Amino acid sequence: MKVGVLALQGDFREHARTLSDAGATPREVRSVGDLGEVDRLVIPGGESTTISKLAHLYGLVEPIRERALEGMPLFGTCAGLILMAKRVVGIAPLLGLLDVTVHRNAYGRQVDSFETDLTVDGVDRPVRAVFIRAPMVEDIGPEVKVLATYEGHPVVVEQGNLLAASFHPELVGETRLHEYFLGKV
Repeated sequence: MKVGVLALQGDFREHARTLSDAGATPREVRSVGDLGEVDRLVIPGGESTTISKLAHLYGLVEPIRERALEGMPLFGTCAGLILMAKRVVGIAPLLGLLDVTVHRNAYGRQVDSFETDLTVDGVDRPVRAVFIRAPMVEDIGPEVKVLATYEGHPVVVEQGNLLAASFHPELVGETRLHEYFLGKV
């Protein structure tokens, strides 16, 4: 299994370590050529505006979108969720794949960061979630399945080959969502 991590801003190491712990051999994706070498892709957190600009600069937006529409599994965490969303409050969407509306930084500023354990459908034990300036899912389309909520809001969602979380599981070595992602066909 060839798993790529979009490495445009520096969150590659944490996801790479977590994917390795989950049994995969991850590789950095920084170009269209790199994207062609993987059969699934993780879009990590970071600053969504910066990642968006770099994805445009490196010509990755349409190739990622096309591969996802062809069925390639995508997993976005935090900013990755924002980049995958069809609707983002206040800005234009980037990939427009996941039928959700998100509000950036809805869980507060950096100083408001927190950790919690979440029950996630399809995962056998609670998942440790790290919320850092996390996006909030405000609305979901009919094809979107909510796998976990926090205070009544979806925080893990799935739509076909797309999986997204409002938080960072990789920052605490949490592998269960990555394992779930690796099991997607």
